[in-house]
Amino acid sequence: MKKRIAVYPGSFDPVTFGHLDIIDRASKIFDQVVVSVFVHSGKKHMFSVEERVAMLKASLKGKKNVSVDCFEGLLVDYVRMKKTDVVIRGLRAISDLEYEFQIAAINRTLYSHIETVFFMPRQRYTYLSSSVVRDVAHFKGDVSKLVPPCVVKAIAKRNKAA
Repeated sequence: MKKRIAVYPGSFDPVTFGHLDIIDRASKIFDQVVVSVFVHSGKKHMFSVEERVAMLKASLKGKKNVSVDCFEGLLVDYVRMKKTDVVIRGLRAISDLEYEFQIAAINRTLYSHIETVFFMPRQRYTYLSSSVVRDVAHFKGDVSKLVPPCVVKAIAKRNKAA
């Protein structure tokens, strides 16, 4: 039987409990989940790609069927390279749907075999996004209920240095 591999792409800047919720649930459905930090050189990030990968690895330690990677370029090329055709995306609210629908349609235009599987987060994470975390962190608010401990430490270190 063919191993079912799914790619969960994102900026993960930083990884949140909402991301981890989706990864956890996807890991129960797929044989392997590849969480991939996508490099977007035109975007300003709070953390470097290396820092984001390290925080994801620390947050996912012990998850046997989850790996962390990074990639720059088209998602469809990365998916082909990983020898899969499944992409995981999260939908927090109806406002996410239009954007995600466009991206899924473009991906299918570029690679007809690709399937996008949408996960709705648990209700307690529907408000949570990396940009909300960055905003709270910018004003030195408590992010400990939003992100894993390694991210809390990284944000505190960054705020102290600023």
